[in-house]
Amino acid sequence: MKEKGPSTIVVTGGSRGIGRAICLTFARTRPHLFFNYRSDAGAAAETLAACRAAGAVASATAVDVADGAAVAVFFKEILDATGHIDVLVCNAGITRDGLVMRMSPEDWDAVIATDLTGAFHCVRAAARPMARQRSGRIILVTSVVGTAGNAGQANYAAAKAGLIGLTKSLARELAPRNVTVNAVAPGLVDTDMAAALAPDARDALTASIPLGRIGTPEEVAAAVQFLASEAAGYITGQVLHVNGGMYM
Repeated sequence: MKEKGPSTIVVTGGSRGIGRAICLTFARTRPHLFFNYRSDAGAAAETLAACRAAGAVASATAVDVADGAAVAVFFKEILDATGHIDVLVCNAGITRDGLVMRMSPEDWDAVIATDLTGAFHCVRAAARPMARQRSGRIILVTSVVGTAGNAGQANYAAAKAGLIGLTKSLARELAPRNVTVNAVAPGLVDTDMAAALAPDARDALTASIPLGRIGTPEEVAAAVQFLASEAAGYITGQVLHVNGGMYM
């Protein structure tokens, strides 16, 4: 990508877990780093302080990615501040688990609105400036559940599968403008979501992973950073699975 001084990197859902690890990994390259969070201001403040300590010019903003108007304002402020967007990582997501026969329409809609439509709002806002500057990297964080499915997570699986389709379609649209679009699909990762599992359920899932352990947020972040790098310039429309062999 053409050098424009410090890179401008945008990460959604950056306050905790995988999103925090992604922010910290990029922060070490000393970029202009912008991330959003929905409600946990305390966690966002911790991530922000760590990113600044690592060398980034960092900013955290409370934005619900399901709100298209708020997302548009968020990206306008970024462009006003730096003039360009070099990397967008769509990581924001929620879960509202339950069997389909018991799942409320509200729980279905909430997950789709945040996990899938939220990503649409963000890539729509970033695509035009990236196309205009003829460079950019977009990485969508999907999930092993989006390819393998999971009982009790039909809404989450549908949203994450939708991100894969969005990745491939957007990759075709933006390739002529030298913008790559890829997805990273984590498996079981040591985050708050995994910590909430009952010990026997966690043990059973771990036993199903060929590498015999759950992943770390930093391992997912490393995959994201690779896809954002110059070394990945000839990779687009792909899904990089980071799951220890849980799904092949």
